[in-house]
Formats: sequence, C-alpha cells, structure tokens
Amino acid sequence: MSSACFVSQVASEDILQRVTSFCAECYSELKVGDTIHYDMQEYRYLCDCCHQRLCTMINEECEIVRDEDPGLFC
Repeated sequence: MSSACFVSQVASEDILQRVTSFCAECYSELKVGDTIHYDMQEYRYLCDCCHQRLCTMINEECEIVRDEDPGLFC
C-alpha cells in the first residue's frame, strides 16, 4: 500500500534547497542523505519516522471485508 501512496528517495542538496528542508508532519530538519518520502496524496515530503507512522495508521484504518459477513440489506 505504501508504494502506491509514497515515493521514497534520498534527500539531495537540490531538493533541500528548492523544495523543502523540513518534514511536513513533524517539522524535523531533513538533511542530505536522509531517506525522505513524498506523499502523493497530500503533496508533501515526510521524514522516515512520520512515513512509518502514517503507513501504520493507514493500514489500521483500512476496512476489512469478509465474505461471511452479511450485507447491509440481508
């Protein structure tokens, strides 16, 4: 799921100078060589820690559909 929502890359000097040098979630400073993650739904860069936390929240909030559960109008 995370691969469809995020693009991961190593922070370069160019990204840090032209786009951002802080995580959009926790505002920690991003440094050259850090693994950063671009959130394709919210259009923002995240640090590795916030990326992991967001992936966990997304996975926990997903609805699990079971075949044995009755439908709404049964």
